[in-house]
Amino acid sequence: MKVLPFKIPKPKNEALIYQEDRERVFYGQLHQHQEIQISLIIKGSGSFIVADTINEYKENDILVIGGYIPHVFKSDSHKSDESIMCSLFFKKDAFGKHFFELTDMAETKAFFKDSEYGLKVLSKKHKITNQFNKLRHQNKIERVATLFKIISLISTAETTPLSSFVYKKKYSDNEGKRMNNVFEYAMEKFYEPITLEEIADRAHMNKNSFCRYFKKRTNKTFFQFLIEIRIENACKLINSNPDLSISLISEQCGFRTIANFNRKFKEIKGVTPTDYRRQR
Repeated sequence: MKVLPFKIPKPKNEALIYQEDRERVFYGQLHQHQEIQISLIIKGSGSFIVADTINEYKENDILVIGGYIPHVFKSDSHKSDESIMCSLFFKKDAFGKHFFELTDMAETKAFFKDSEYGLKVLSKKHKITNQFNKLRHQNKIERVATLFKIISLISTAETTPLSSFVYKKKYSDNEGKRMNNVFEYAMEKFYEPITLEEIADRAHMNKNSFCRYFKKRTNKTFFQFLIEIRIENACKLINSNPDLSISLISEQCGFRTIANFNRKFKEIKGVTPTDYRRQR
């Protein structure tokens, strides 16, 4: 699999692609493609980065990733022996340049606007999942009709954005490889002390150039991004290990002091780690 850009394999004249990914773990390479992606997680869990933000995914999640948004999935391989994801890929103009601008399609406007930052569906999941379950046995015309039904359901469902900032320029292959190296290292080594020299070296840049480069593409510093990775992993530990102490979780996620962990956790999640655990 190429890093960036990544092309969805499809015949020239096909408007919609249905794909099932069945792997031990989902692909761990940062990539982007021009198609909008709507995915249902059938089995597996883990973390994924969309543009500037790290998120958690799990079974039954429904995700929408807009065209050209850089993203990467990292499966929790120790939790499941298989990862399964069903996806639909299509371009907004695949059915005609102005098709979704027709009055009949007015309710889809919010879907396409929100997809520019990616989104996770929070309501109507059962109805959307039922539509996904039909796709495997449908012909191409039926799949197009099902796509429209899924878009309609998502357009009126409660959703939450997956990112807050999207770098508007398409990544070159070299940029993709560089950012992939940075993201991969941060996701693998988040629990260790990571220095600026260390991460800049992964990008084959000097410290000052790397800081400018990363900030331009994510609208945040690398260390802001690293803290978010640590907090997301702390949330996973809190959710999956009710008997693990908050202080030990803090240590396992790379925080030097419990006070700093509590402060950063509340800044990002709006509650303390203890209150977050109580809400589960």
